[in-house]
Amino acid sequence: MTEKDLIELIDTIKRQKCEKQYVEIKKALGGTTKKLYDTFSSFSNQNNGGTIVFGIDEKAGYEVTGVYDAQDLQVQVKNAAEQMEPVVRPYFTVAEYEGKVVVSAEIPECEPENKPCFYKPAGRLRGSYVRVGDADMPMTEYEIYSYEVYKKKIRDELRVIERASKSDFSRDKLNLFFAKLRNEKPQLANQTEQRILQLQGMTEHDAPTVAGLMLVGEYPQAFFPQLGITAMVVDGYEIGELGASGERFIDNKRFDGTIPEMLDAAMGFVRRNIKTAVIVDKNGNRADKPEYPIVAVRELILNALIHRDYSVHTEDSPIRVILYRDKLVVENPGGLYGRLTVNDLGKVPGDTRNPFIAGNLEIMIDTENRFSGIPTIREEMKKAGLPEPLFENYRGNFKATLFSNSKAITKNETDDMTVEDKILHFCTEPKSKEEISEVLDIKTPYYVITKYIKPLIEAEKLAMTIPEKPKSKYQKYYTLYH
Repeated sequence: MTEKDLIELIDTIKRQKCEKQYVEIKKALGGTTKKLYDTFSSFSNQNNGGTIVFGIDEKAGYEVTGVYDAQDLQVQVKNAAEQMEPVVRPYFTVAEYEGKVVVSAEIPECEPENKPCFYKPAGRLRGSYVRVGDADMPMTEYEIYSYEVYKKKIRDELRVIERASKSDFSRDKLNLFFAKLRNEKPQLANQTEQRILQLQGMTEHDAPTVAGLMLVGEYPQAFFPQLGITAMVVDGYEIGELGASGERFIDNKRFDGTIPEMLDAAMGFVRRNIKTAVIVDKNGNRADKPEYPIVAVRELILNALIHRDYSVHTEDSPIRVILYRDKLVVENPGGLYGRLTVNDLGKVPGDTRNPFIAGNLEIMIDTENRFSGIPTIREEMKKAGLPEPLFENYRGNFKATLFSNSKAITKNETDDMTVEDKILHFCTEPKSKEEISEVLDIKTPYYVITKYIKPLIEAEKLAMTIPEKPKSKYQKYYTLYH
């Protein structure tokens, strides 16, 4: 940072009157602030580090007070930084601001293999911090463990399950796996089944591992009840918003089974619940266009299943798939692994948390582990004319969001559609009988119910939001599939 950069940073601080994710301010007029280790730790542990600015008084409305002695302050800060593990090496800049001397200390991010950076006298568990907004928060035991996993190359997917035996593997799933593996990896064709399972990370000392049960288990959730997927449809834009009849969810399911089984079930749920536009061109040709590209959705859910954390710390946390009115969200336990950052996603090869699960799925479901998932998602969204997907990495949680951009088709585009098609298209979001009558330009809702809605319900193309009260005045109808 140059002196000019520091002055511009102070201008920003005074104008915005706040600290930030990457900026901490200290008064330091009467002496060096003694408690610096929490900020040293949090900045060292976050991407791109951070900057401490000395000589600003937050309590006085972010007034620039200057520091007591720029030279001594640098010495004291340097001495405090040497109490960290690994040692922090600040980069100092001294400048004058309105006739007062200010000092900045840039704290670099430490190497991933050295994280977490912590205050040595307090120890790793009590002296490790993480930056959350403008605050330095003590790291949780899990956050510390997530760094240890990468440093020590701990493979939680290879954990042996004490209560399980190979009889908990599905024979049919094993036979299919062996057939595909011997075709894909002929060098293993002459190995025994026992040896193949060991080499592929499915067993250890002839006992099932987490990877083995999640890939070919008869019922993995007998051992890990929460290693599944919860899926829900929210009639709103945020969790907690209620539908017209006070319902929290339009649809709410839980999916268990192996990874391939959960992937198929979750995709079926999404297909049933997303809107589908019927596009009719000037020649009368019709084509269905789903609200979200199916390929992109599959990649998101598959990535969550492959890259989630399978450690004891998160085995009580399922993957979540949530459909809102304007977006689809997939959340999985375990933040980004290793050196990868959100900005790196899809641009550089990353470290793989679960290489055995990823590698075996290449064989089992014709997927691939070549870091093409994120680029594929971005490309599919772009081709569909939808906004760029959003990826967020929180404390122990990774969240991916696809945004919709659905537009109602115009009257000209519906001229050649049947009445049934118009209803199905219109009801991709729940609609009342009055709303349906209005869009069809039919004045009698009872006629619409009798002539069109009931047959569509019987054909399992439409469904009621309150099926237990079919005559409710709050009743609405929505498309099951189209």
